[in-house]
This record gives sequence, structure tokens and C-alpha cells, in this order.
Amino acid sequence: MEHKEEFSEEINLLDYLVVIFKKKRLIAIITFGAAVITTIISFIIPSIYKAETKILPPQTIASTQFMVQGGPLITNILGGGGIKTQNDLYIELLKSRTVLDRVIDRFDLMKLYKSKYRDHARHILLDSLKAHEDRKSGIITIGFEDKDPQKAAEIANALVEELRHFNKNIAVTEASQRRLFFEEQLKLAKEGLFNAEESLKGFQEKTGVIKLDTQAAMVVEGIAQLRAQVAAKEVQLKVMKTYATPQNPDIQRIEEEIRGLMDQIGRLEAKSGSRNSAAVISTGRISSLGTEYIRKMREFKYNETLYELLLKQYTSAKLDESRDATLIQIIEKAIPPEKRVKPKRRQMVMLATFVGFFLSVFAAFFMEYKDKASNDPENRERIEAIKRYAAFRLPIRRGRQ
Repeated sequence: MEHKEEFSEEINLLDYLVVIFKKKRLIAIITFGAAVITTIISFIIPSIYKAETKILPPQTIASTQFMVQGGPLITNILGGGGIKTQNDLYIELLKSRTVLDRVIDRFDLMKLYKSKYRDHARHILLDSLKAHEDRKSGIITIGFEDKDPQKAAEIANALVEELRHFNKNIAVTEASQRRLFFEEQLKLAKEGLFNAEESLKGFQEKTGVIKLDTQAAMVVEGIAQLRAQVAAKEVQLKVMKTYATPQNPDIQRIEEEIRGLMDQIGRLEAKSGSRNSAAVISTGRISSLGTEYIRKMREFKYNETLYELLLKQYTSAKLDESRDATLIQIIEKAIPPEKRVKPKRRQMVMLATFVGFFLSVFAAFFMEYKDKASNDPENRERIEAIKRYAAFRLPIRRGRQ
């Protein structure tokens, strides 16, 4: 019984070989034809060349003072957590509309690509742009594909130049972000200081209040400094809560420091409350103006202290930024490539030959099955039924006569 099954399998295998050799001409024609046609197409397709340039993005240098005072927390607020790595950020900047448009205008790519719309030219430019980073070394490789090897090298180098130009106008590194942050805060603090100073000056000119005694001045200045420290601590605490839980020891420590500062402010205000009238020298005005004068003096001292604190932070950030290698360093400039990257003719022909051979063998077996089925009356009836039911006819409606 087993010998019969083995013999049957051998017979089936021989039947397959018989079909293949019977249709060998068809198989050869289809396989050879696919290879020839693909070869012709591969030579008709324009050759594409890719020029590559390598760059090293600037590395971030963190300030020790800023690290102690919670500087990296501000980086999270400024969007530092949105990009996986620094290199990912520069690759996205390279693909930004600003950089692409400058390259389009520089090489008149709208005309070269025969694009009516700028957005279409951007898509073509992006399709030809290939950028990736080496995770180990941190080097970014920027490639550009074009039919002209010289043009490919020129556009690859132009992309890097425009990226460097764009990088100078934005804050990318941590030091640049901190400098920009404190620069904006410093402007607000300067405006607040100016307004407080003008308010105090106008009050003095209007009421005749000219000064505080020494002890009162020290109390007012002390309260203002404490208030400025509380404001700075509250900003630091608010930023820290964006990534840490309330049980974090650093958060609890800062909260304790804020409570201690508030207690000091309360004691100083209570101490100065009984001295408001005696602390002011008035020129014929009622002594109740002393309270208003104390309030304006405190506001002035507060803005003055806050401005000084922000100025120190701003100066520190500028020094860190000057130490950062903010310029993108070009390791290798792109040169016109000698070898094409597309089309890969050998792979195309080999794939087409394999697919052609597979399809030709399938066609041979299908034709053989069709011939045998047509000789069988039952199968012939089935085939006719399939053709009849497979026919798709639209119903035709005759109009009324």
C-alpha cells in the first residue's frame, strides 16, 4: 500500500515535469521577455545620484549655577521634551518650510521641477532629501538625490548652509533657550521697575513725602528682597511640579523655604506697621499718606531686587551660550557622486526574471488544466455555466412609444 502511494507521488511529480517541458517554449519566452523588457526599462529610467554631507550639531553645555537653581526645569516649559534627541530636532529644522523655501528660491526649483505651486516643489524636495543620524557618534548625514550629480552636491551643501543660517536666528540649545527666557523676563521686570519708580516719584512730588528714616528703609528693603525671593521660589516650584510628584523631597524642601520666607515677611510687616507714621517725614500733609508711601516704596524695592536677580541669571545664560558651540560643524562637504544609486539594474533584472519564470509556470499549468477540462464534458458544461453567470449585462429599458 505504501509503495503504491510513493509511486503515485512520483507519477504526480513526473506529470508536473511533463507540463513544464511541454510548455518550455512559453516559459522561456515569458521569462526571457520579462528580463529583456526590464533591462530596457532600467536603461530608459534616468540615473539618480545621491550626494551626502556630514555635520555635527552643537552640543549642549549646562551651567552649574543653573542646574542648582532648577534651570533644566525651564527647558521643559520651553518645549525641550517634545523632541527625542537634539539631532532629531536639527533634522526636523532641516525639513522646515523656512529652509526648504530658501533652497527652492536659491536654485529656482519651481522652474526646474515645473511646479505651479510652491507646496508641490517642497514635496519633491522632501522626497529627494535623505537625512539620518548615527546614534553612536551623533553625526547627521544629509543626502540629496538628483539626476545631475553636480546639482545633487550643490543642493546638499545648500541645505546645510541654510540650516546654519536658520539656526543662528532661533534658540535651539539649552543655553540659548535660557538666555531667551531670561531676556523676556528681564524686559518685563525692567518695565515693572520703571513703572514703580515713576509711581514713587510722582507720589513724592504730589504729597511732599521725601524719604524714610534709616530703620524704616532697611525694613522696607528687607521685605522687598524677601518677596522677590518668594516669587523666584514659586516659579521654580511651579516648574518642578510639571514633572515631579508632591511627595518629591525637592518640592517639599522648596515649599518649606517659601513658608519660612513668608513668616519672615509677616514679622517684618508687623514690625513696620507701628512705624508707618513715624517713618515718613511729611511737609504739611496728613500722616495717613505714610502707609501709601510705604506700599509704593516696597513695590519699588521689590521690582528693583527682582530685576537684579533676573539680570544675574541673564548674564549667566549669555556666558553659557557663548561657551556653547552654537555653529553647526561641517565634517564632510558633499561632492558630486561617481556612482548612481538608482536604478539598480541588476536587482531589477533578477527580480523580473524570477517573477517572469513564476508567472510563466503558473500560466503553463493553467493552460494545461484548461485543455484537460475542455475535453471533459462535465467540466465543459461547468465552464460554460461560469461564463454565462459571469457575464455582466446592464438591463435595457425601452422607452414608451
